[in-house]
Amino acid sequence: MWSKLVQIWKIKDLRASILFVLAMLTLFRLSAHIPVPGVDVQALRQLFNSNQFLGLINIFSGGGMKNFSVVALGIAPYITASIIFQLLIMIVPALERLSKEGESGQRKINQYTRFLTIPLAILQGFGMISLLRQSSQGVIGFLSGLEMAVILVTLTAGTVFLMWIGELISEKKIGNGLSILIFAGIISAIPQAVGQTLSIFDKTQLFNMLIFMVIAVVTIVGVVILTEGQRNVPVSYAKRVRGIRMFGGVNTYLPLRVNMGGVIPIIFAISIILFPPMVAQFLIRAQATWLVNFGEFVIRVFNNQLFYGISYFVLVVGFTYFYTFVIFHPQQISENLQKQGGFIPGIRPGSHTADYLNRVVSRIILGGALFLGIIAVLPLGVQYITGMQTLVIGGTSLLIVVSVVIEIVKQVESQLTMRDYEGF
Repeated sequence: MWSKLVQIWKIKDLRASILFVLAMLTLFRLSAHIPVPGVDVQALRQLFNSNQFLGLINIFSGGGMKNFSVVALGIAPYITASIIFQLLIMIVPALERLSKEGESGQRKINQYTRFLTIPLAILQGFGMISLLRQSSQGVIGFLSGLEMAVILVTLTAGTVFLMWIGELISEKKIGNGLSILIFAGIISAIPQAVGQTLSIFDKTQLFNMLIFMVIAVVTIVGVVILTEGQRNVPVSYAKRVRGIRMFGGVNTYLPLRVNMGGVIPIIFAISIILFPPMVAQFLIRAQATWLVNFGEFVIRVFNNQLFYGISYFVLVVGFTYFYTFVIFHPQQISENLQKQGGFIPGIRPGSHTADYLNRVVSRIILGGALFLGIIAVLPLGVQYITGMQTLVIGGTSLLIVVSVVIEIVKQVESQLTMRDYEGF
């Protein structure tokens, strides 16, 4: 390990890339502590500690939302825009053709995604301000039209700023810039959580702490296995003769990952499961009695931990299957293999290959979907077993952290390997 670190530090351009990434992350964390004027930060923190939906948004803003900083929206609008375009590519023929044009087409789609991020950031900022103004904690008071416009412009500019930083980090080929920003926000919250736990720690909680550590280690191992797990489908290429040369005759494999959707299914599921109680908070302040009763009923139902956990688990499993088949196209893969002279041994090319890939993916995704569901409801289990509320394993956060670390390690190792070949 130490030899690898020394080797990385000795390579000038790789060392410069790592220092640049660290400098960008430092700038990001400084920005997350510059609050927007006109907000009661203490009341805002109390609101976020009592609302799980806002807590999820705070994760993807890198902790900036809890301070209502200039980067409070984080990169959530850009993530939303990316998901929208992934779905549009499936239903809009022009975008589908553009996605098949290679690097130039992808650059255009990325540019459209950036353009869509701006109106989404404005809408999300307006919605968040409206929600905070109606909260009982009095986070934001009355705002004039000019003050509202200034805050919206500031929040939108902060999102664009983070999007720019993320792309700069990605260009250094150390990892995905946006994922690293989310990773930095999650890591920055760990010292505070540990400090709160130690401040109330006593000998009676020693056993609970040991249970927590065991669960954390097992979860990390499981996340690594899930992230790295894949099914290698064998693929053979027929021999072809061109002139006096013979090409092909190669045996390789098609990797099918167990977790193709990453954390996207968890994000979809938690957005849906937490949306009804958030709307119910507005209904209990309505004038109509039946609306108040309905809002209180919804809040009681979703405060039931058993109902919440089961619903969350089922939604994560369902969205894992849905999103996998959104991004995985067996028919297209089958056509590409046939055009390149490739085939799966024992399976006829064409529709038979597509059906085979569809069956294989349906089977391997089951394990990934169930594990993602367990990761999602893990914080509820940890709270129930240990009774610790200040230091809880966030399944989504842990999945992001482990995935980003694995990606960074792979990127750095690939650069080291490339330089080894250059030495030869």
